[in-house]
Order: sequence, then C-alpha cells, then structure tokens
Amino acid sequence: MDPIVLARIQFAANISFHILFPTITIALGWVLMFFKLRFVATKNEAWMDAYRFWVKVFALSFALGVVSGITMSFQFGTNWPGFMERVGNIAGPLLAYEVLTAFFLEATFLSIMLFGFKRVPGWMHTGATFLVAFGTTMSAFWIIALNSWMHTPVGFEMRDGVAHATDWFAIVFNPSMPYRLSHMLVASALTVAFLLAGISAWRWLRGDRAEGVGKALRTGIVMAALLAPLQMFIGDLHGLNTLEHQPAKVAAMEANWETRGHVPLVLFAWPDEAARENRFEIAIPSGASLILRHEAAGVVPGLNDFVGNHPPVAPVFFAFRVMVGIGVLMIGMGWLGAWYLFRRGALPKLLLRGFALMSFAGWVATLAGWYVTEIGRQPWLVTGVLNTAQAAGPVPAASIAGTLAMYLVIYVLLLIAYITTIFRLAHAGRLTEKTEGTMVKPGSAPGDIVKEIPA
Repeated sequence: MDPIVLARIQFAANISFHILFPTITIALGWVLMFFKLRFVATKNEAWMDAYRFWVKVFALSFALGVVSGITMSFQFGTNWPGFMERVGNIAGPLLAYEVLTAFFLEATFLSIMLFGFKRVPGWMHTGATFLVAFGTTMSAFWIIALNSWMHTPVGFEMRDGVAHATDWFAIVFNPSMPYRLSHMLVASALTVAFLLAGISAWRWLRGDRAEGVGKALRTGIVMAALLAPLQMFIGDLHGLNTLEHQPAKVAAMEANWETRGHVPLVLFAWPDEAARENRFEIAIPSGASLILRHEAAGVVPGLNDFVGNHPPVAPVFFAFRVMVGIGVLMIGMGWLGAWYLFRRGALPKLLLRGFALMSFAGWVATLAGWYVTEIGRQPWLVTGVLNTAQAAGPVPAASIAGTLAMYLVIYVLLLIAYITTIFRLAHAGRLTEKTEGTMVKPGSAPGDIVKEIPA
C-alpha cells in the first residue's frame, strides 16, 4: 500500500484512540468541581461519594490520554517531517503553550485532587480540583487553536517556503477557532453527560441505590437535556463558518455535486465519485439550501467545482450523518429523561437501560465529527499552504504497516481494559457488596462499616 496512505491511517488510529480520553477529562473535571461545591454547600456526603467514584474515572482517563498523546508527537518527526519544516514556527509554540499552561497545571494538582481530601484543608482540595479542570480546558484551547489554524490559516507569511508568524492574536483566534472550540467543549460535556447517566443507570439497575448514584444520574440527564440542543445550534453556526472557508468540505458533507439552488437535504445515499452522482438517494427537497443558506433557493457549492481538489466524499458524508443522528438521539433521550425526572420523579427501567446502552455514545459522535473535520480537510494538511503528500517522510511502507498493526492491537486491548475497569469500579460500589458479617457503603473504603447485619 502507498506509504502516505498507511501513514495517514496510522495517525488516524493514534488520534482516534487519544481523543477519547481528553473528551472525557475536559468536562469531567468541571463535573467533579460541581460535585465538590455541592458537598461544601450542603455537607451531604452523597456528593462526595459521587466525587470519589468519578475522580477514579478521571484519573484513569487522564493517564491513558497522556500515554496515547506521546505517540503522536513522535509521528510528527518520523512520518510527517514536512509539517514541522514548513509550519513548525507556528505549530511548535502553540504545542509548547499547551504543555506549559495546561499539562503541567493538571499534573501538578492532580495528586492533591486524588489523594488530598483528608490530607489538606478543604479549600486547597477544592482549589486543586478547579485548577485541574481549568488545565484540561486550557489544553483543549491550545490544541483547538492549532487545529483550527490548520483549517483556516491567517496571521503569517511565507519566506523561502517556511511559514513565519506576523500576528499571533490572529493565529490563535483564527476564523474557525471560536466555533471549533465551543463545539468541542460541548461535545466533551455531552460525552460526560451520557457517561454519567449511563454508568449510574447501570449501577441503579443492578441494585446500587446509593444517594450518590442518583445524584450523578440526575446530573448527567440534566446536562444532556440542556446541552444536546445547544450543540445542534453551535453545529449550525460551525457549518455556516465551514461553508464560508471550506466549501469543498460542505459539498462532501452534503454529497452535492453541482453548484445550484434548491439543494435537497440527503438523508441517505451512496455517493459514487467515479460517476459523480448519488445512488439510492433519499432526500428532503431544498433542505440543504434551507439549512446552509436559510432560504429554499439558496445556492450551495458543488463538488464538481473542486475536481481533483476535494476530500473523499463517502467517509465525510457518512460520518456527518452518524454525528447528526447520534446528536438527535441525545436530544430525545435527554429531554425524555428530564421529563421523567421532574414530572414523575423516577425513570422507568426501559429508559434506564437506554441510558446504560448510550454510556459511550459521546465517543461515537465525537469520532464521527472528528472524521468529518479531518478527512474533510483533504488533500490539505494546512489549507492552501501544505498538502498531505508534501509533509510525508521517506518511511518505508513495511515499517509503517508493522507499527500500525502493533498500535491497533495495543489500542484494542487498552480500550477493553479501560471499559472493563470502569464497569468493575461501578460493580464494586453496589449496595449488595458484603464483607464477613457487614455491609459496606458504596464508594467507601474497605473497613468503613455502615451497618452490621447477619452474614
């Protein structure tokens, strides 16, 4: 296989695995901050039970995020040396800012957050939780700033084939950055919302009726009900921004071949790039024009205007529909769950099972959205500045294939271990857990006896 294609697949595998864990830690840090503040305000130990359980999930996610992120930095030097050679004057400082202002902050205060509840004053533990949450958000800020600049590069000039910064403010706050950052932050919050609701629902169904489980379940459902429609609104703004700056990507998302008005919203089709048409198309008349131009006769760019210079259509088209489909399902589940909570005071078993099944739905939606963004940028690595082929290094295909296979095996095993560990942690907190002659409270340490009962 073409070594460039293999290198792209390898990087995609690495970043697909890596992004799963920051997607959790970015928002989970703020949820932990909420739990801690509720405990401080109410003195209700249930909030700390929720905190103690979910801080373990945070630590596990943080560790895997750090480890998987290291491999990507090596690939810049091995598989993609042209990237740093051409735009390293901009990418290098932004990555350094992420390490200096975010990663060190998280790593420094994480130990206090994990182990310091009974060892440091309460205000210090709360402050450490805040700083870790703030650090995860700053990390997202710098990474999204760089990624957005690669899509909509401004604030630089080329000298002898090398990009040099002329306006750092314009580079950081480039035209697509606010939309991408807000979209990513809300995506993280939705991922955590359904993880909270799903794991808590699973615990509830298995008999763990501790108050802390109920509070985490309620928190997740309320987050989902509020944030899922907000994400749809932000996504619409992001799409309009993409239409302005990357019209070929939008044309691929809609599988629209000809520039015209009254473009239908294609619900399903099989894009045929060879024939430049869609097969088995099911569409809503003028739907795409209404969404993208806010009028039925609005003109939407077609792929035939970008022949030889547009992304592969099928992956972008299908990934976009997976993302939107899960988003619509999240809205429905969030609103239905909130209605039952606030009108009935409890959730039926069927809905609890639905939330349990959607525990990791945020991951699927995030990956689908990421594929739309990154595959939709092709053939460019930095739009208009550096294409993918120009950045590739002279690594033999066999070497890339070997390391790719190794990465895939390791990532599958780590992913299975991660998910298994979360469910084992949840299982360990069940009310039915017993010691010899005692019952242990969920979330408490071994030996913290709540009530003695016959063995």
